[in-house]
Amino acid sequence: MTASVATVAHPGPFAANPVLTKGEGRPVVFLHGAFGQEWNGLLEDLSRNFAVHAPAHPGSVDADDLKSLPGFWELVLYYDDLFTALGLEDFDLIGHSFGGMVAAEYAATYPGKVRRLVLIDAMGLWNDNHPVEDHLLASEATRRALLYHDQSRPEVVERLTDPSDPDEAREAFIARFLALAGSGHFIHPIPERGLGRRLRRITADTLLVWGADDRLTPIHYADEFQAAIANARIVRVADAGHVPFVEQRDKVSPAVEEFLA
Repeated sequence: MTASVATVAHPGPFAANPVLTKGEGRPVVFLHGAFGQEWNGLLEDLSRNFAVHAPAHPGSVDADDLKSLPGFWELVLYYDDLFTALGLEDFDLIGHSFGGMVAAEYAATYPGKVRRLVLIDAMGLWNDNHPVEDHLLASEATRRALLYHDQSRPEVVERLTDPSDPDEAREAFIARFLALAGSGHFIHPIPERGLGRRLRRITADTLLVWGADDRLTPIHYADEFQAAIANARIVRVADAGHVPFVEQRDKVSPAVEEFLA
């Protein structure tokens, strides 16, 4: 389960973005969560019928990128420039977790460019009665419990197991650290930047995929997103936490594929 790396030059003062790409067909962009760029089972499944592009968030590859991105709005502009560099003008957009927050903001800012939108356990809203847990400063054990409903599942065990090679394990640790620090730059202390006031601008048909047992961003937020977006529906994924496309790939992939078809 691998993808090609397309090193895409960004027109701004940023490092080139190592965009993971695979497949042919209508373009689909995946914005990853706070734990780093990845090629996962969902993307592998989608690549059978779509041209999938999975960029890395700025700061997760080169921390110096964050010097030119003081706020969340600049991050949205960064992605518009990157998508232009990729030649994307009308595409489907998927965002998970922190990436879902970015995807929703992008779709609200550039409604004419996003054909269909998929938000998977997205951040971006805040309700005092259902607080988003602090995953940035949590211990590794707590963080894993926040992410997964069942850590004993083989798919989860594989995902949580570091490479046996010490050098590769070190690189994996550094990548996770940079990714967390990079997302923290934009969402600390809470992942709320007024997105709720702008969701009404989203015109794309929207699919909200949510782990029913998400402890990080409770499923209550799926209802809030649905109430604010004109054409949105929810797929609640049983026996899944914050990363349902790992714990329940056989349920999530078909739902997303059908929606994008």
